[in-house]
Amino acid sequence: MSMGILAAFVAACIFLALTPGPNMSLIIANTTAHGLAGGLWTLAGSTTGLAILVAIAALGMTSVMVLMADWFDVIRWLGAAYLVYLGARQLRAAFRGSGPETVRVLHGGSLYLNGLLVSLSNPKVLLFLGAFLPQFVNPSHAPGPQLVVLAALFVATLAAVDVTYTLLLARARRAFTARHTRVLDGIAGGLLLAGGALLATLRRPT
Repeated sequence: MSMGILAAFVAACIFLALTPGPNMSLIIANTTAHGLAGGLWTLAGSTTGLAILVAIAALGMTSVMVLMADWFDVIRWLGAAYLVYLGARQLRAAFRGSGPETVRVLHGGSLYLNGLLVSLSNPKVLLFLGAFLPQFVNPSHAPGPQLVVLAALFVATLAAVDVTYTLLLARARRAFTARHTRVLDGIAGGLLLAGGALLATLRRPT
């Protein structure tokens, strides 16, 4: 596998990472509402889910991919409903302004689980990876090792991009005073609702 192919693959991964979607909406929302720790916990869960999907695609687990395809609409609607639920809860905290006991204070494990569930609830990722990764495989060499390298590079690149905008957003968040926390909760809730809408409008690839 040449360096040119790897460079093109990384560039494509960066472009994908910067494309708005449910995972990005959740990470930004939780960083906005809970700060750097909240964003990183969410990112860890999202990356774990992505790594699972990438491993399935790279290992060619056809039965799982077929199952995801068959249940595409059910899975995406469950994910969309979950994001809408999180968004509604966040907006409720913003409107009530209940203080530190509101949804803005969550255990890291809960945020990790949020990221994991939303990541796994997007079946289009798995179907996309099944078509995307093979395009960068050199047919004159064994595909297995190449897919492992590409899968690891895919997850690492997307995680690096996610960490970058999470750190930048968390730094910007520190400029807000305590009285602005309700505004942050409202923004976070809106982002979660937008993420749910994005996931709900996904269509099965043809």
